[in-house]
Amino acid sequence: AFHCQVPCGIFADKMRIDMLMEDCATIEKAMTMIETIEGAEGLNRNQMVRWIMTKEEHAAGIQETVASYWLAQRIKAPADRTDAAAMTKYYTQLELMHGITVSAMKSKQTIDSSHLARIRDLAKQFSATYFSEEDQKHLAEHTFGE
Repeated sequence: AFHCQVPCGIFADKMRIDMLMEDCATIEKAMTMIETIEGAEGLNRNQMVRWIMTKEEHAAGIQETVASYWLAQRIKAPADRTDAAAMTKYYTQLELMHGITVSAMKSKQTIDSSHLARIRDLAKQFSATYFSEEDQKHLAEHTFGE
């Protein structure tokens, strides 16, 4: 389940990026399995449907996390709208998260893993705008099938 929107002040930002990367690995596995099943003799429709559903669920999970966690709770407009650097950072973070959710949508529509590569790349770019160097090192230690 996703983090509630009660203002409890408990956030696990690094975990959310790890979960996004894990979702990408699961979607990639599902795409591979869909291709394998499509090419196999005696097509197993049940397994195909299950892998498609798995792919859909994890892509939807990425979209939900972006919308309900990052956009609704963590990415905040600067109080001082005249601070050009803070506004640039804010707009960059919005653009990166938008790109992630669009690529998640595209990964639902196809079995083209380039959309997952884009999600991973955008998540790394976002992490560079959001996390400290130490936190970025922690995140870099987790590859999740990349």
